[in-house]
Amino acid sequence: MKYKEIRLRALEPEDLELLYIWENNESFWIISNTISPFSRFTIKQYLEHSHKSIYETGQLRLMIDLIADKSAIGTIDIFDFDQYHRRAGLGILVADPVFRRKGYASMALSCLTEYCFRTLHLHQLFCNILSNNSESMELFKKQGFTECGIKREWVRGPDGYLDEHIFQLLNPDPKS
Repeated sequence: MKYKEIRLRALEPEDLELLYIWENNESFWIISNTISPFSRFTIKQYLEHSHKSIYETGQLRLMIDLIADKSAIGTIDIFDFDQYHRRAGLGILVADPVFRRKGYASMALSCLTEYCFRTLHLHQLFCNILSNNSESMELFKKQGFTECGIKREWVRGPDGYLDEHIFQLLNPDPKS
């Protein structure tokens, strides 16, 4: 899937080392609700099963590549996929701060939203964003997501508890 300057692609075995670095970066753990490191073996197993359908696993992770040089800059995820209610959660990581605030996350989110609505025929998408992540709140709002709730003191961080904001986007197609 391509959109402007980025491409979303399936995970490849060659992504092992990059995913190992990103998954074990403790500064990302609060976002992903991780409390312990991942082994290369665990990530390798995840990669070996990543070919399975979203209908089997309830999730899909894609790499975000820059088209110009084919370098991976992050990941974008569909999680909590619910086929019956036709909804899913979205999460995004642009790992290196050098690539943030350049529109790449917005391009990736636009591309994945279109895929979710047009290909998976989902009715709604949601995301959960911590109160200290104003960049993500701004990103999702620019994509049309609206805040629909707050879970107070939901996540414990190094400086205390953080609220988690819930954002939602309904499919604009009335047939969805």
